[in-house]
Amino acid sequence: MGHGHSHDHGHGHNHAPASFDRAFAIGVVLNTGFVVVEAGAGFVFGSMALVADAGHNLSDVLSLLIAWGASAAARRPPSEKFTYGLKSSSILAAMANAALLLVALGAIAIETLRRLFDPAPVEPGAVMIVAGIGIIINTATALLFMRGKDDDLNIRGAYLHMAADAAVSAGVVVAGLLIALTGLNWIDPVAGLVIVAIIAVGTWGLLKDSVKMGLLAVPDGIDVAKVRATLESAEGVAAVHDLHIWPMSTTETALTAHLVMPGGHPGDAFLHGLAHRLDHDFSIHHATFQVEMAAENGCALEDAATV
Repeated sequence: MGHGHSHDHGHGHNHAPASFDRAFAIGVVLNTGFVVVEAGAGFVFGSMALVADAGHNLSDVLSLLIAWGASAAARRPPSEKFTYGLKSSSILAAMANAALLLVALGAIAIETLRRLFDPAPVEPGAVMIVAGIGIIINTATALLFMRGKDDDLNIRGAYLHMAADAAVSAGVVVAGLLIALTGLNWIDPVAGLVIVAIIAVGTWGLLKDSVKMGLLAVPDGIDVAKVRATLESAEGVAAVHDLHIWPMSTTETALTAHLVMPGGHPGDAFLHGLAHRLDHDFSIHHATFQVEMAAENGCALEDAATV
């Protein structure tokens, strides 16, 4: 029985998580400043809506700090205690941000329903100005994370927080304009409920994806059957078992497999080439293979839970 492990990626591939430190720093500074301005404006103009939204934006600052901390931790090298490093912290951060979004949405929904049944006077002009500033700040912050939102679930969480805030601010501006034109204060909570529903759809997707990663599900976009077929088609491989594929982080995927090769261990070049093929075809970045001479006696590690 032989063992093989390879991190050969070829072609200069780099799977380290991209650094968004500058984006996080800018986002935290901008949003912290806006929280102070919005809360102050809310007290000055007697708008509890603005004060409540300032509290929501404060939770977004916390979410940015969580995502930033996880992004930095994921780049730390492995240690004796954490042999994979802290890569999976990005998965925990994505789950935490999804939970924060749901809590924030719940708070907004409760306040919005209360105001729907008991509409409060709104100063539309002041609300529109402050909300307009919010659109600019939140949109600018969201754009800082746009390039990473499709490749890193942690960055996607930060992006969704900022995009959600921009949408809320836009809805507030529209509602303020309609109130100014009609004098109907109930327009504000109705618009709020529509915005909450829209944001909830995206948040549910983030929560679902992060929980799947936390449970070590095969990442979306990877077909296990095709991976197995690729391994079985390799020269000298008679069978494949104990095939496992799981996310190491929000950007990296790992694989382990037992290869039955009656001809014996094929050498390092074979293992490196197979790992490179998995990397190139399936974006599986860390492949570990165990080579076995025969399968008739079974494998001591194989059980009913294997793929």
